[in-house]
Amino acid sequence: MRKLFIITILMAATTVVHAKCRNVFVEMGYQPAQVDAKLKEVFNDVFRGPNKVYFEVGDSMGYVSDIKNHDARTEGMSYGMMIAVQFGEKDIFDRLWRWSKKYMQHQSGNREGYFAWSCKTDGTRNAEGAASDGELYFITALIFASNRWGDNTGINYKAEAQHILNCIQPKEYTPEPRKGGFPGFGGFGAQQQGPQKMYLIDPETKLITFTPDGFGNRYTDPSYHIPAFYEVWAKWADDGRADLWKECAQKSREFLHKATHPVTGLNADMCQYDGSEMQMPRWPGMPQPKPGEKPRRNGSNNFRYDSWRVPMNITLDYEWSGADAEWQRGYGERIQNFFYSQGVDKFVDQYRPDGSLPEENEILQAGGFRKLRHSIGLVSTVAAASIMCKHAKSKEFVDALWNAKHEPFEDGYFDAYYDGLLRLFAFMHLSGNYREIVPQK
Repeated sequence: MRKLFIITILMAATTVVHAKCRNVFVEMGYQPAQVDAKLKEVFNDVFRGPNKVYFEVGDSMGYVSDIKNHDARTEGMSYGMMIAVQFGEKDIFDRLWRWSKKYMQHQSGNREGYFAWSCKTDGTRNAEGAASDGELYFITALIFASNRWGDNTGINYKAEAQHILNCIQPKEYTPEPRKGGFPGFGGFGAQQQGPQKMYLIDPETKLITFTPDGFGNRYTDPSYHIPAFYEVWAKWADDGRADLWKECAQKSREFLHKATHPVTGLNADMCQYDGSEMQMPRWPGMPQPKPGEKPRRNGSNNFRYDSWRVPMNITLDYEWSGADAEWQRGYGERIQNFFYSQGVDKFVDQYRPDGSLPEENEILQAGGFRKLRHSIGLVSTVAAASIMCKHAKSKEFVDALWNAKHEPFEDGYFDAYYDGLLRLFAFMHLSGNYREIVPQK
């Protein structure tokens, strides 16, 4: 018993959390006990309740599932790890990491260190390639785990993070031929012949790729830009690249200025590295527009599911870094002003960046439905942006999140996974429980 007590004291002494983040709920009139109970409730909804998305496997592993798509994704696995380390849930963290390493992470070959972005829940891979945001979160969560629990409790967290960091550096490779798809369309079909390049961060722009290899490393996803994470790498990765990660953080901030609309604050789902729109690809055999016919708009240029994360990512950088605070405060009020103009309880979840509604063929389907909704995932991220705002409207967004019920829509659509995770992140932000975890000497 004495030994256990000493170990507990030592673990507590090795870690502090960064300067206390604001509890916006309490600032806006909610009682601390109410907030604590609500945060616990939302956490349990994701990890332990009847609509949970976290499932344990045997004695040592677990996964987070995108229920409606019947798979486990690096997005959800790495989100789950970040949430677990923030809550001090070491068992959940370790289970998720073991599952990710066993089934998702490539242990050799061209993609060594990268993670297959989608697997069946039995671990069978649906795809071999990576989606770059997964690596971003895995690395940061592992560094925080090292800071919080040390590297001598069964998993050397920092070494695992450093391994990924080493593997994501630019390299040339010759891809193995793949069947199907369109020649030259990288990760979406057959690979181009001859040497190809692979990197998580584009070496010229210092911006994160959509995918590290194939066609996806020619452009980016604004929701993958989290400057605060690069700052964490610079401080504690101990990989000899601190200056590079600081530069990446600054380049991402500059990119977000370009990628967000100057009036609405909205951003595209995907875009070029300079923030400009994606062009509609023309595959062999694709029908060309008829004379006088308006070309179909590339729906990736619209604000939709991935885009929802941008307000919360900018909020995170505002809280942890403050390096771009003036612009970020303006951005927060711009995007809240737009959604306020649409109705706090009515705004939908997909728009063109100028604030107009997309045409039906531009709407991205989810769960078998092609429909605009008032989605709790977007309600959550817009409410989280209140941390950056001074205007009175912010309280209405915070109250809307607090009172929103995460339940099926009338047509049966329900997203326990993406909506649920974003909702939990927002409650962590607004309660002051999404923090930079710092090691103490």
